[in-house]
Amino acid sequence: MFGISAQRVVAAAILSALATGAAAHHGWSWAEADQIELRGTIEKISMGGPHPTLDVATADDGVWLVELGNPRQTERSGFVEGVAKPGDQVVALGNRSQDAKEKRLKAVRLTIGEKRYDIYPDRIKTN
Repeated sequence: MFGISAQRVVAAAILSALATGAAAHHGWSWAEADQIELRGTIEKISMGGPHPTLDVATADDGVWLVELGNPRQTERSGFVEGVAKPGDQVVALGNRSQDAKEKRLKAVRLTIGEKRYDIYPDRIKTN
C-alpha cells in the first residue's frame, strides 16, 4: 500500500544529484575567505547563465576569469549589457580560487571608471 515505485526512486535520486551539483557550483567553498582587488582590462564579457563572467587581462598575471552573480543579481547591481565593453579598465573586488594555479575570482564588486557595481553588497569586506 505504501510502496515506492522505481520511477519515484530514480526521480528522487536525479533531483538530489542536481540539487547537490547546483549547491556546489553556487557555493563559496572553492574560494578563499580573504578578498583581493584584481585590476586589468576587460577582454571578453559573457552575460549568460549560470553566471555572467568577464575575462580580465592583468599586467602581471595574465587573463583571469571573473565570475559575477546570477544574471538577475548582476542586473540588480546595475551591471547590465552595454555598461562595459572589451578594452575598459576594471577593478574587481572578490574572493579568488583556493587553487593558486587557477586564475578565477568571484567578484563581490566591480568598478569601471567612476561607477561601482555592488554584486554581493553583504559580502563586501572593504569600502
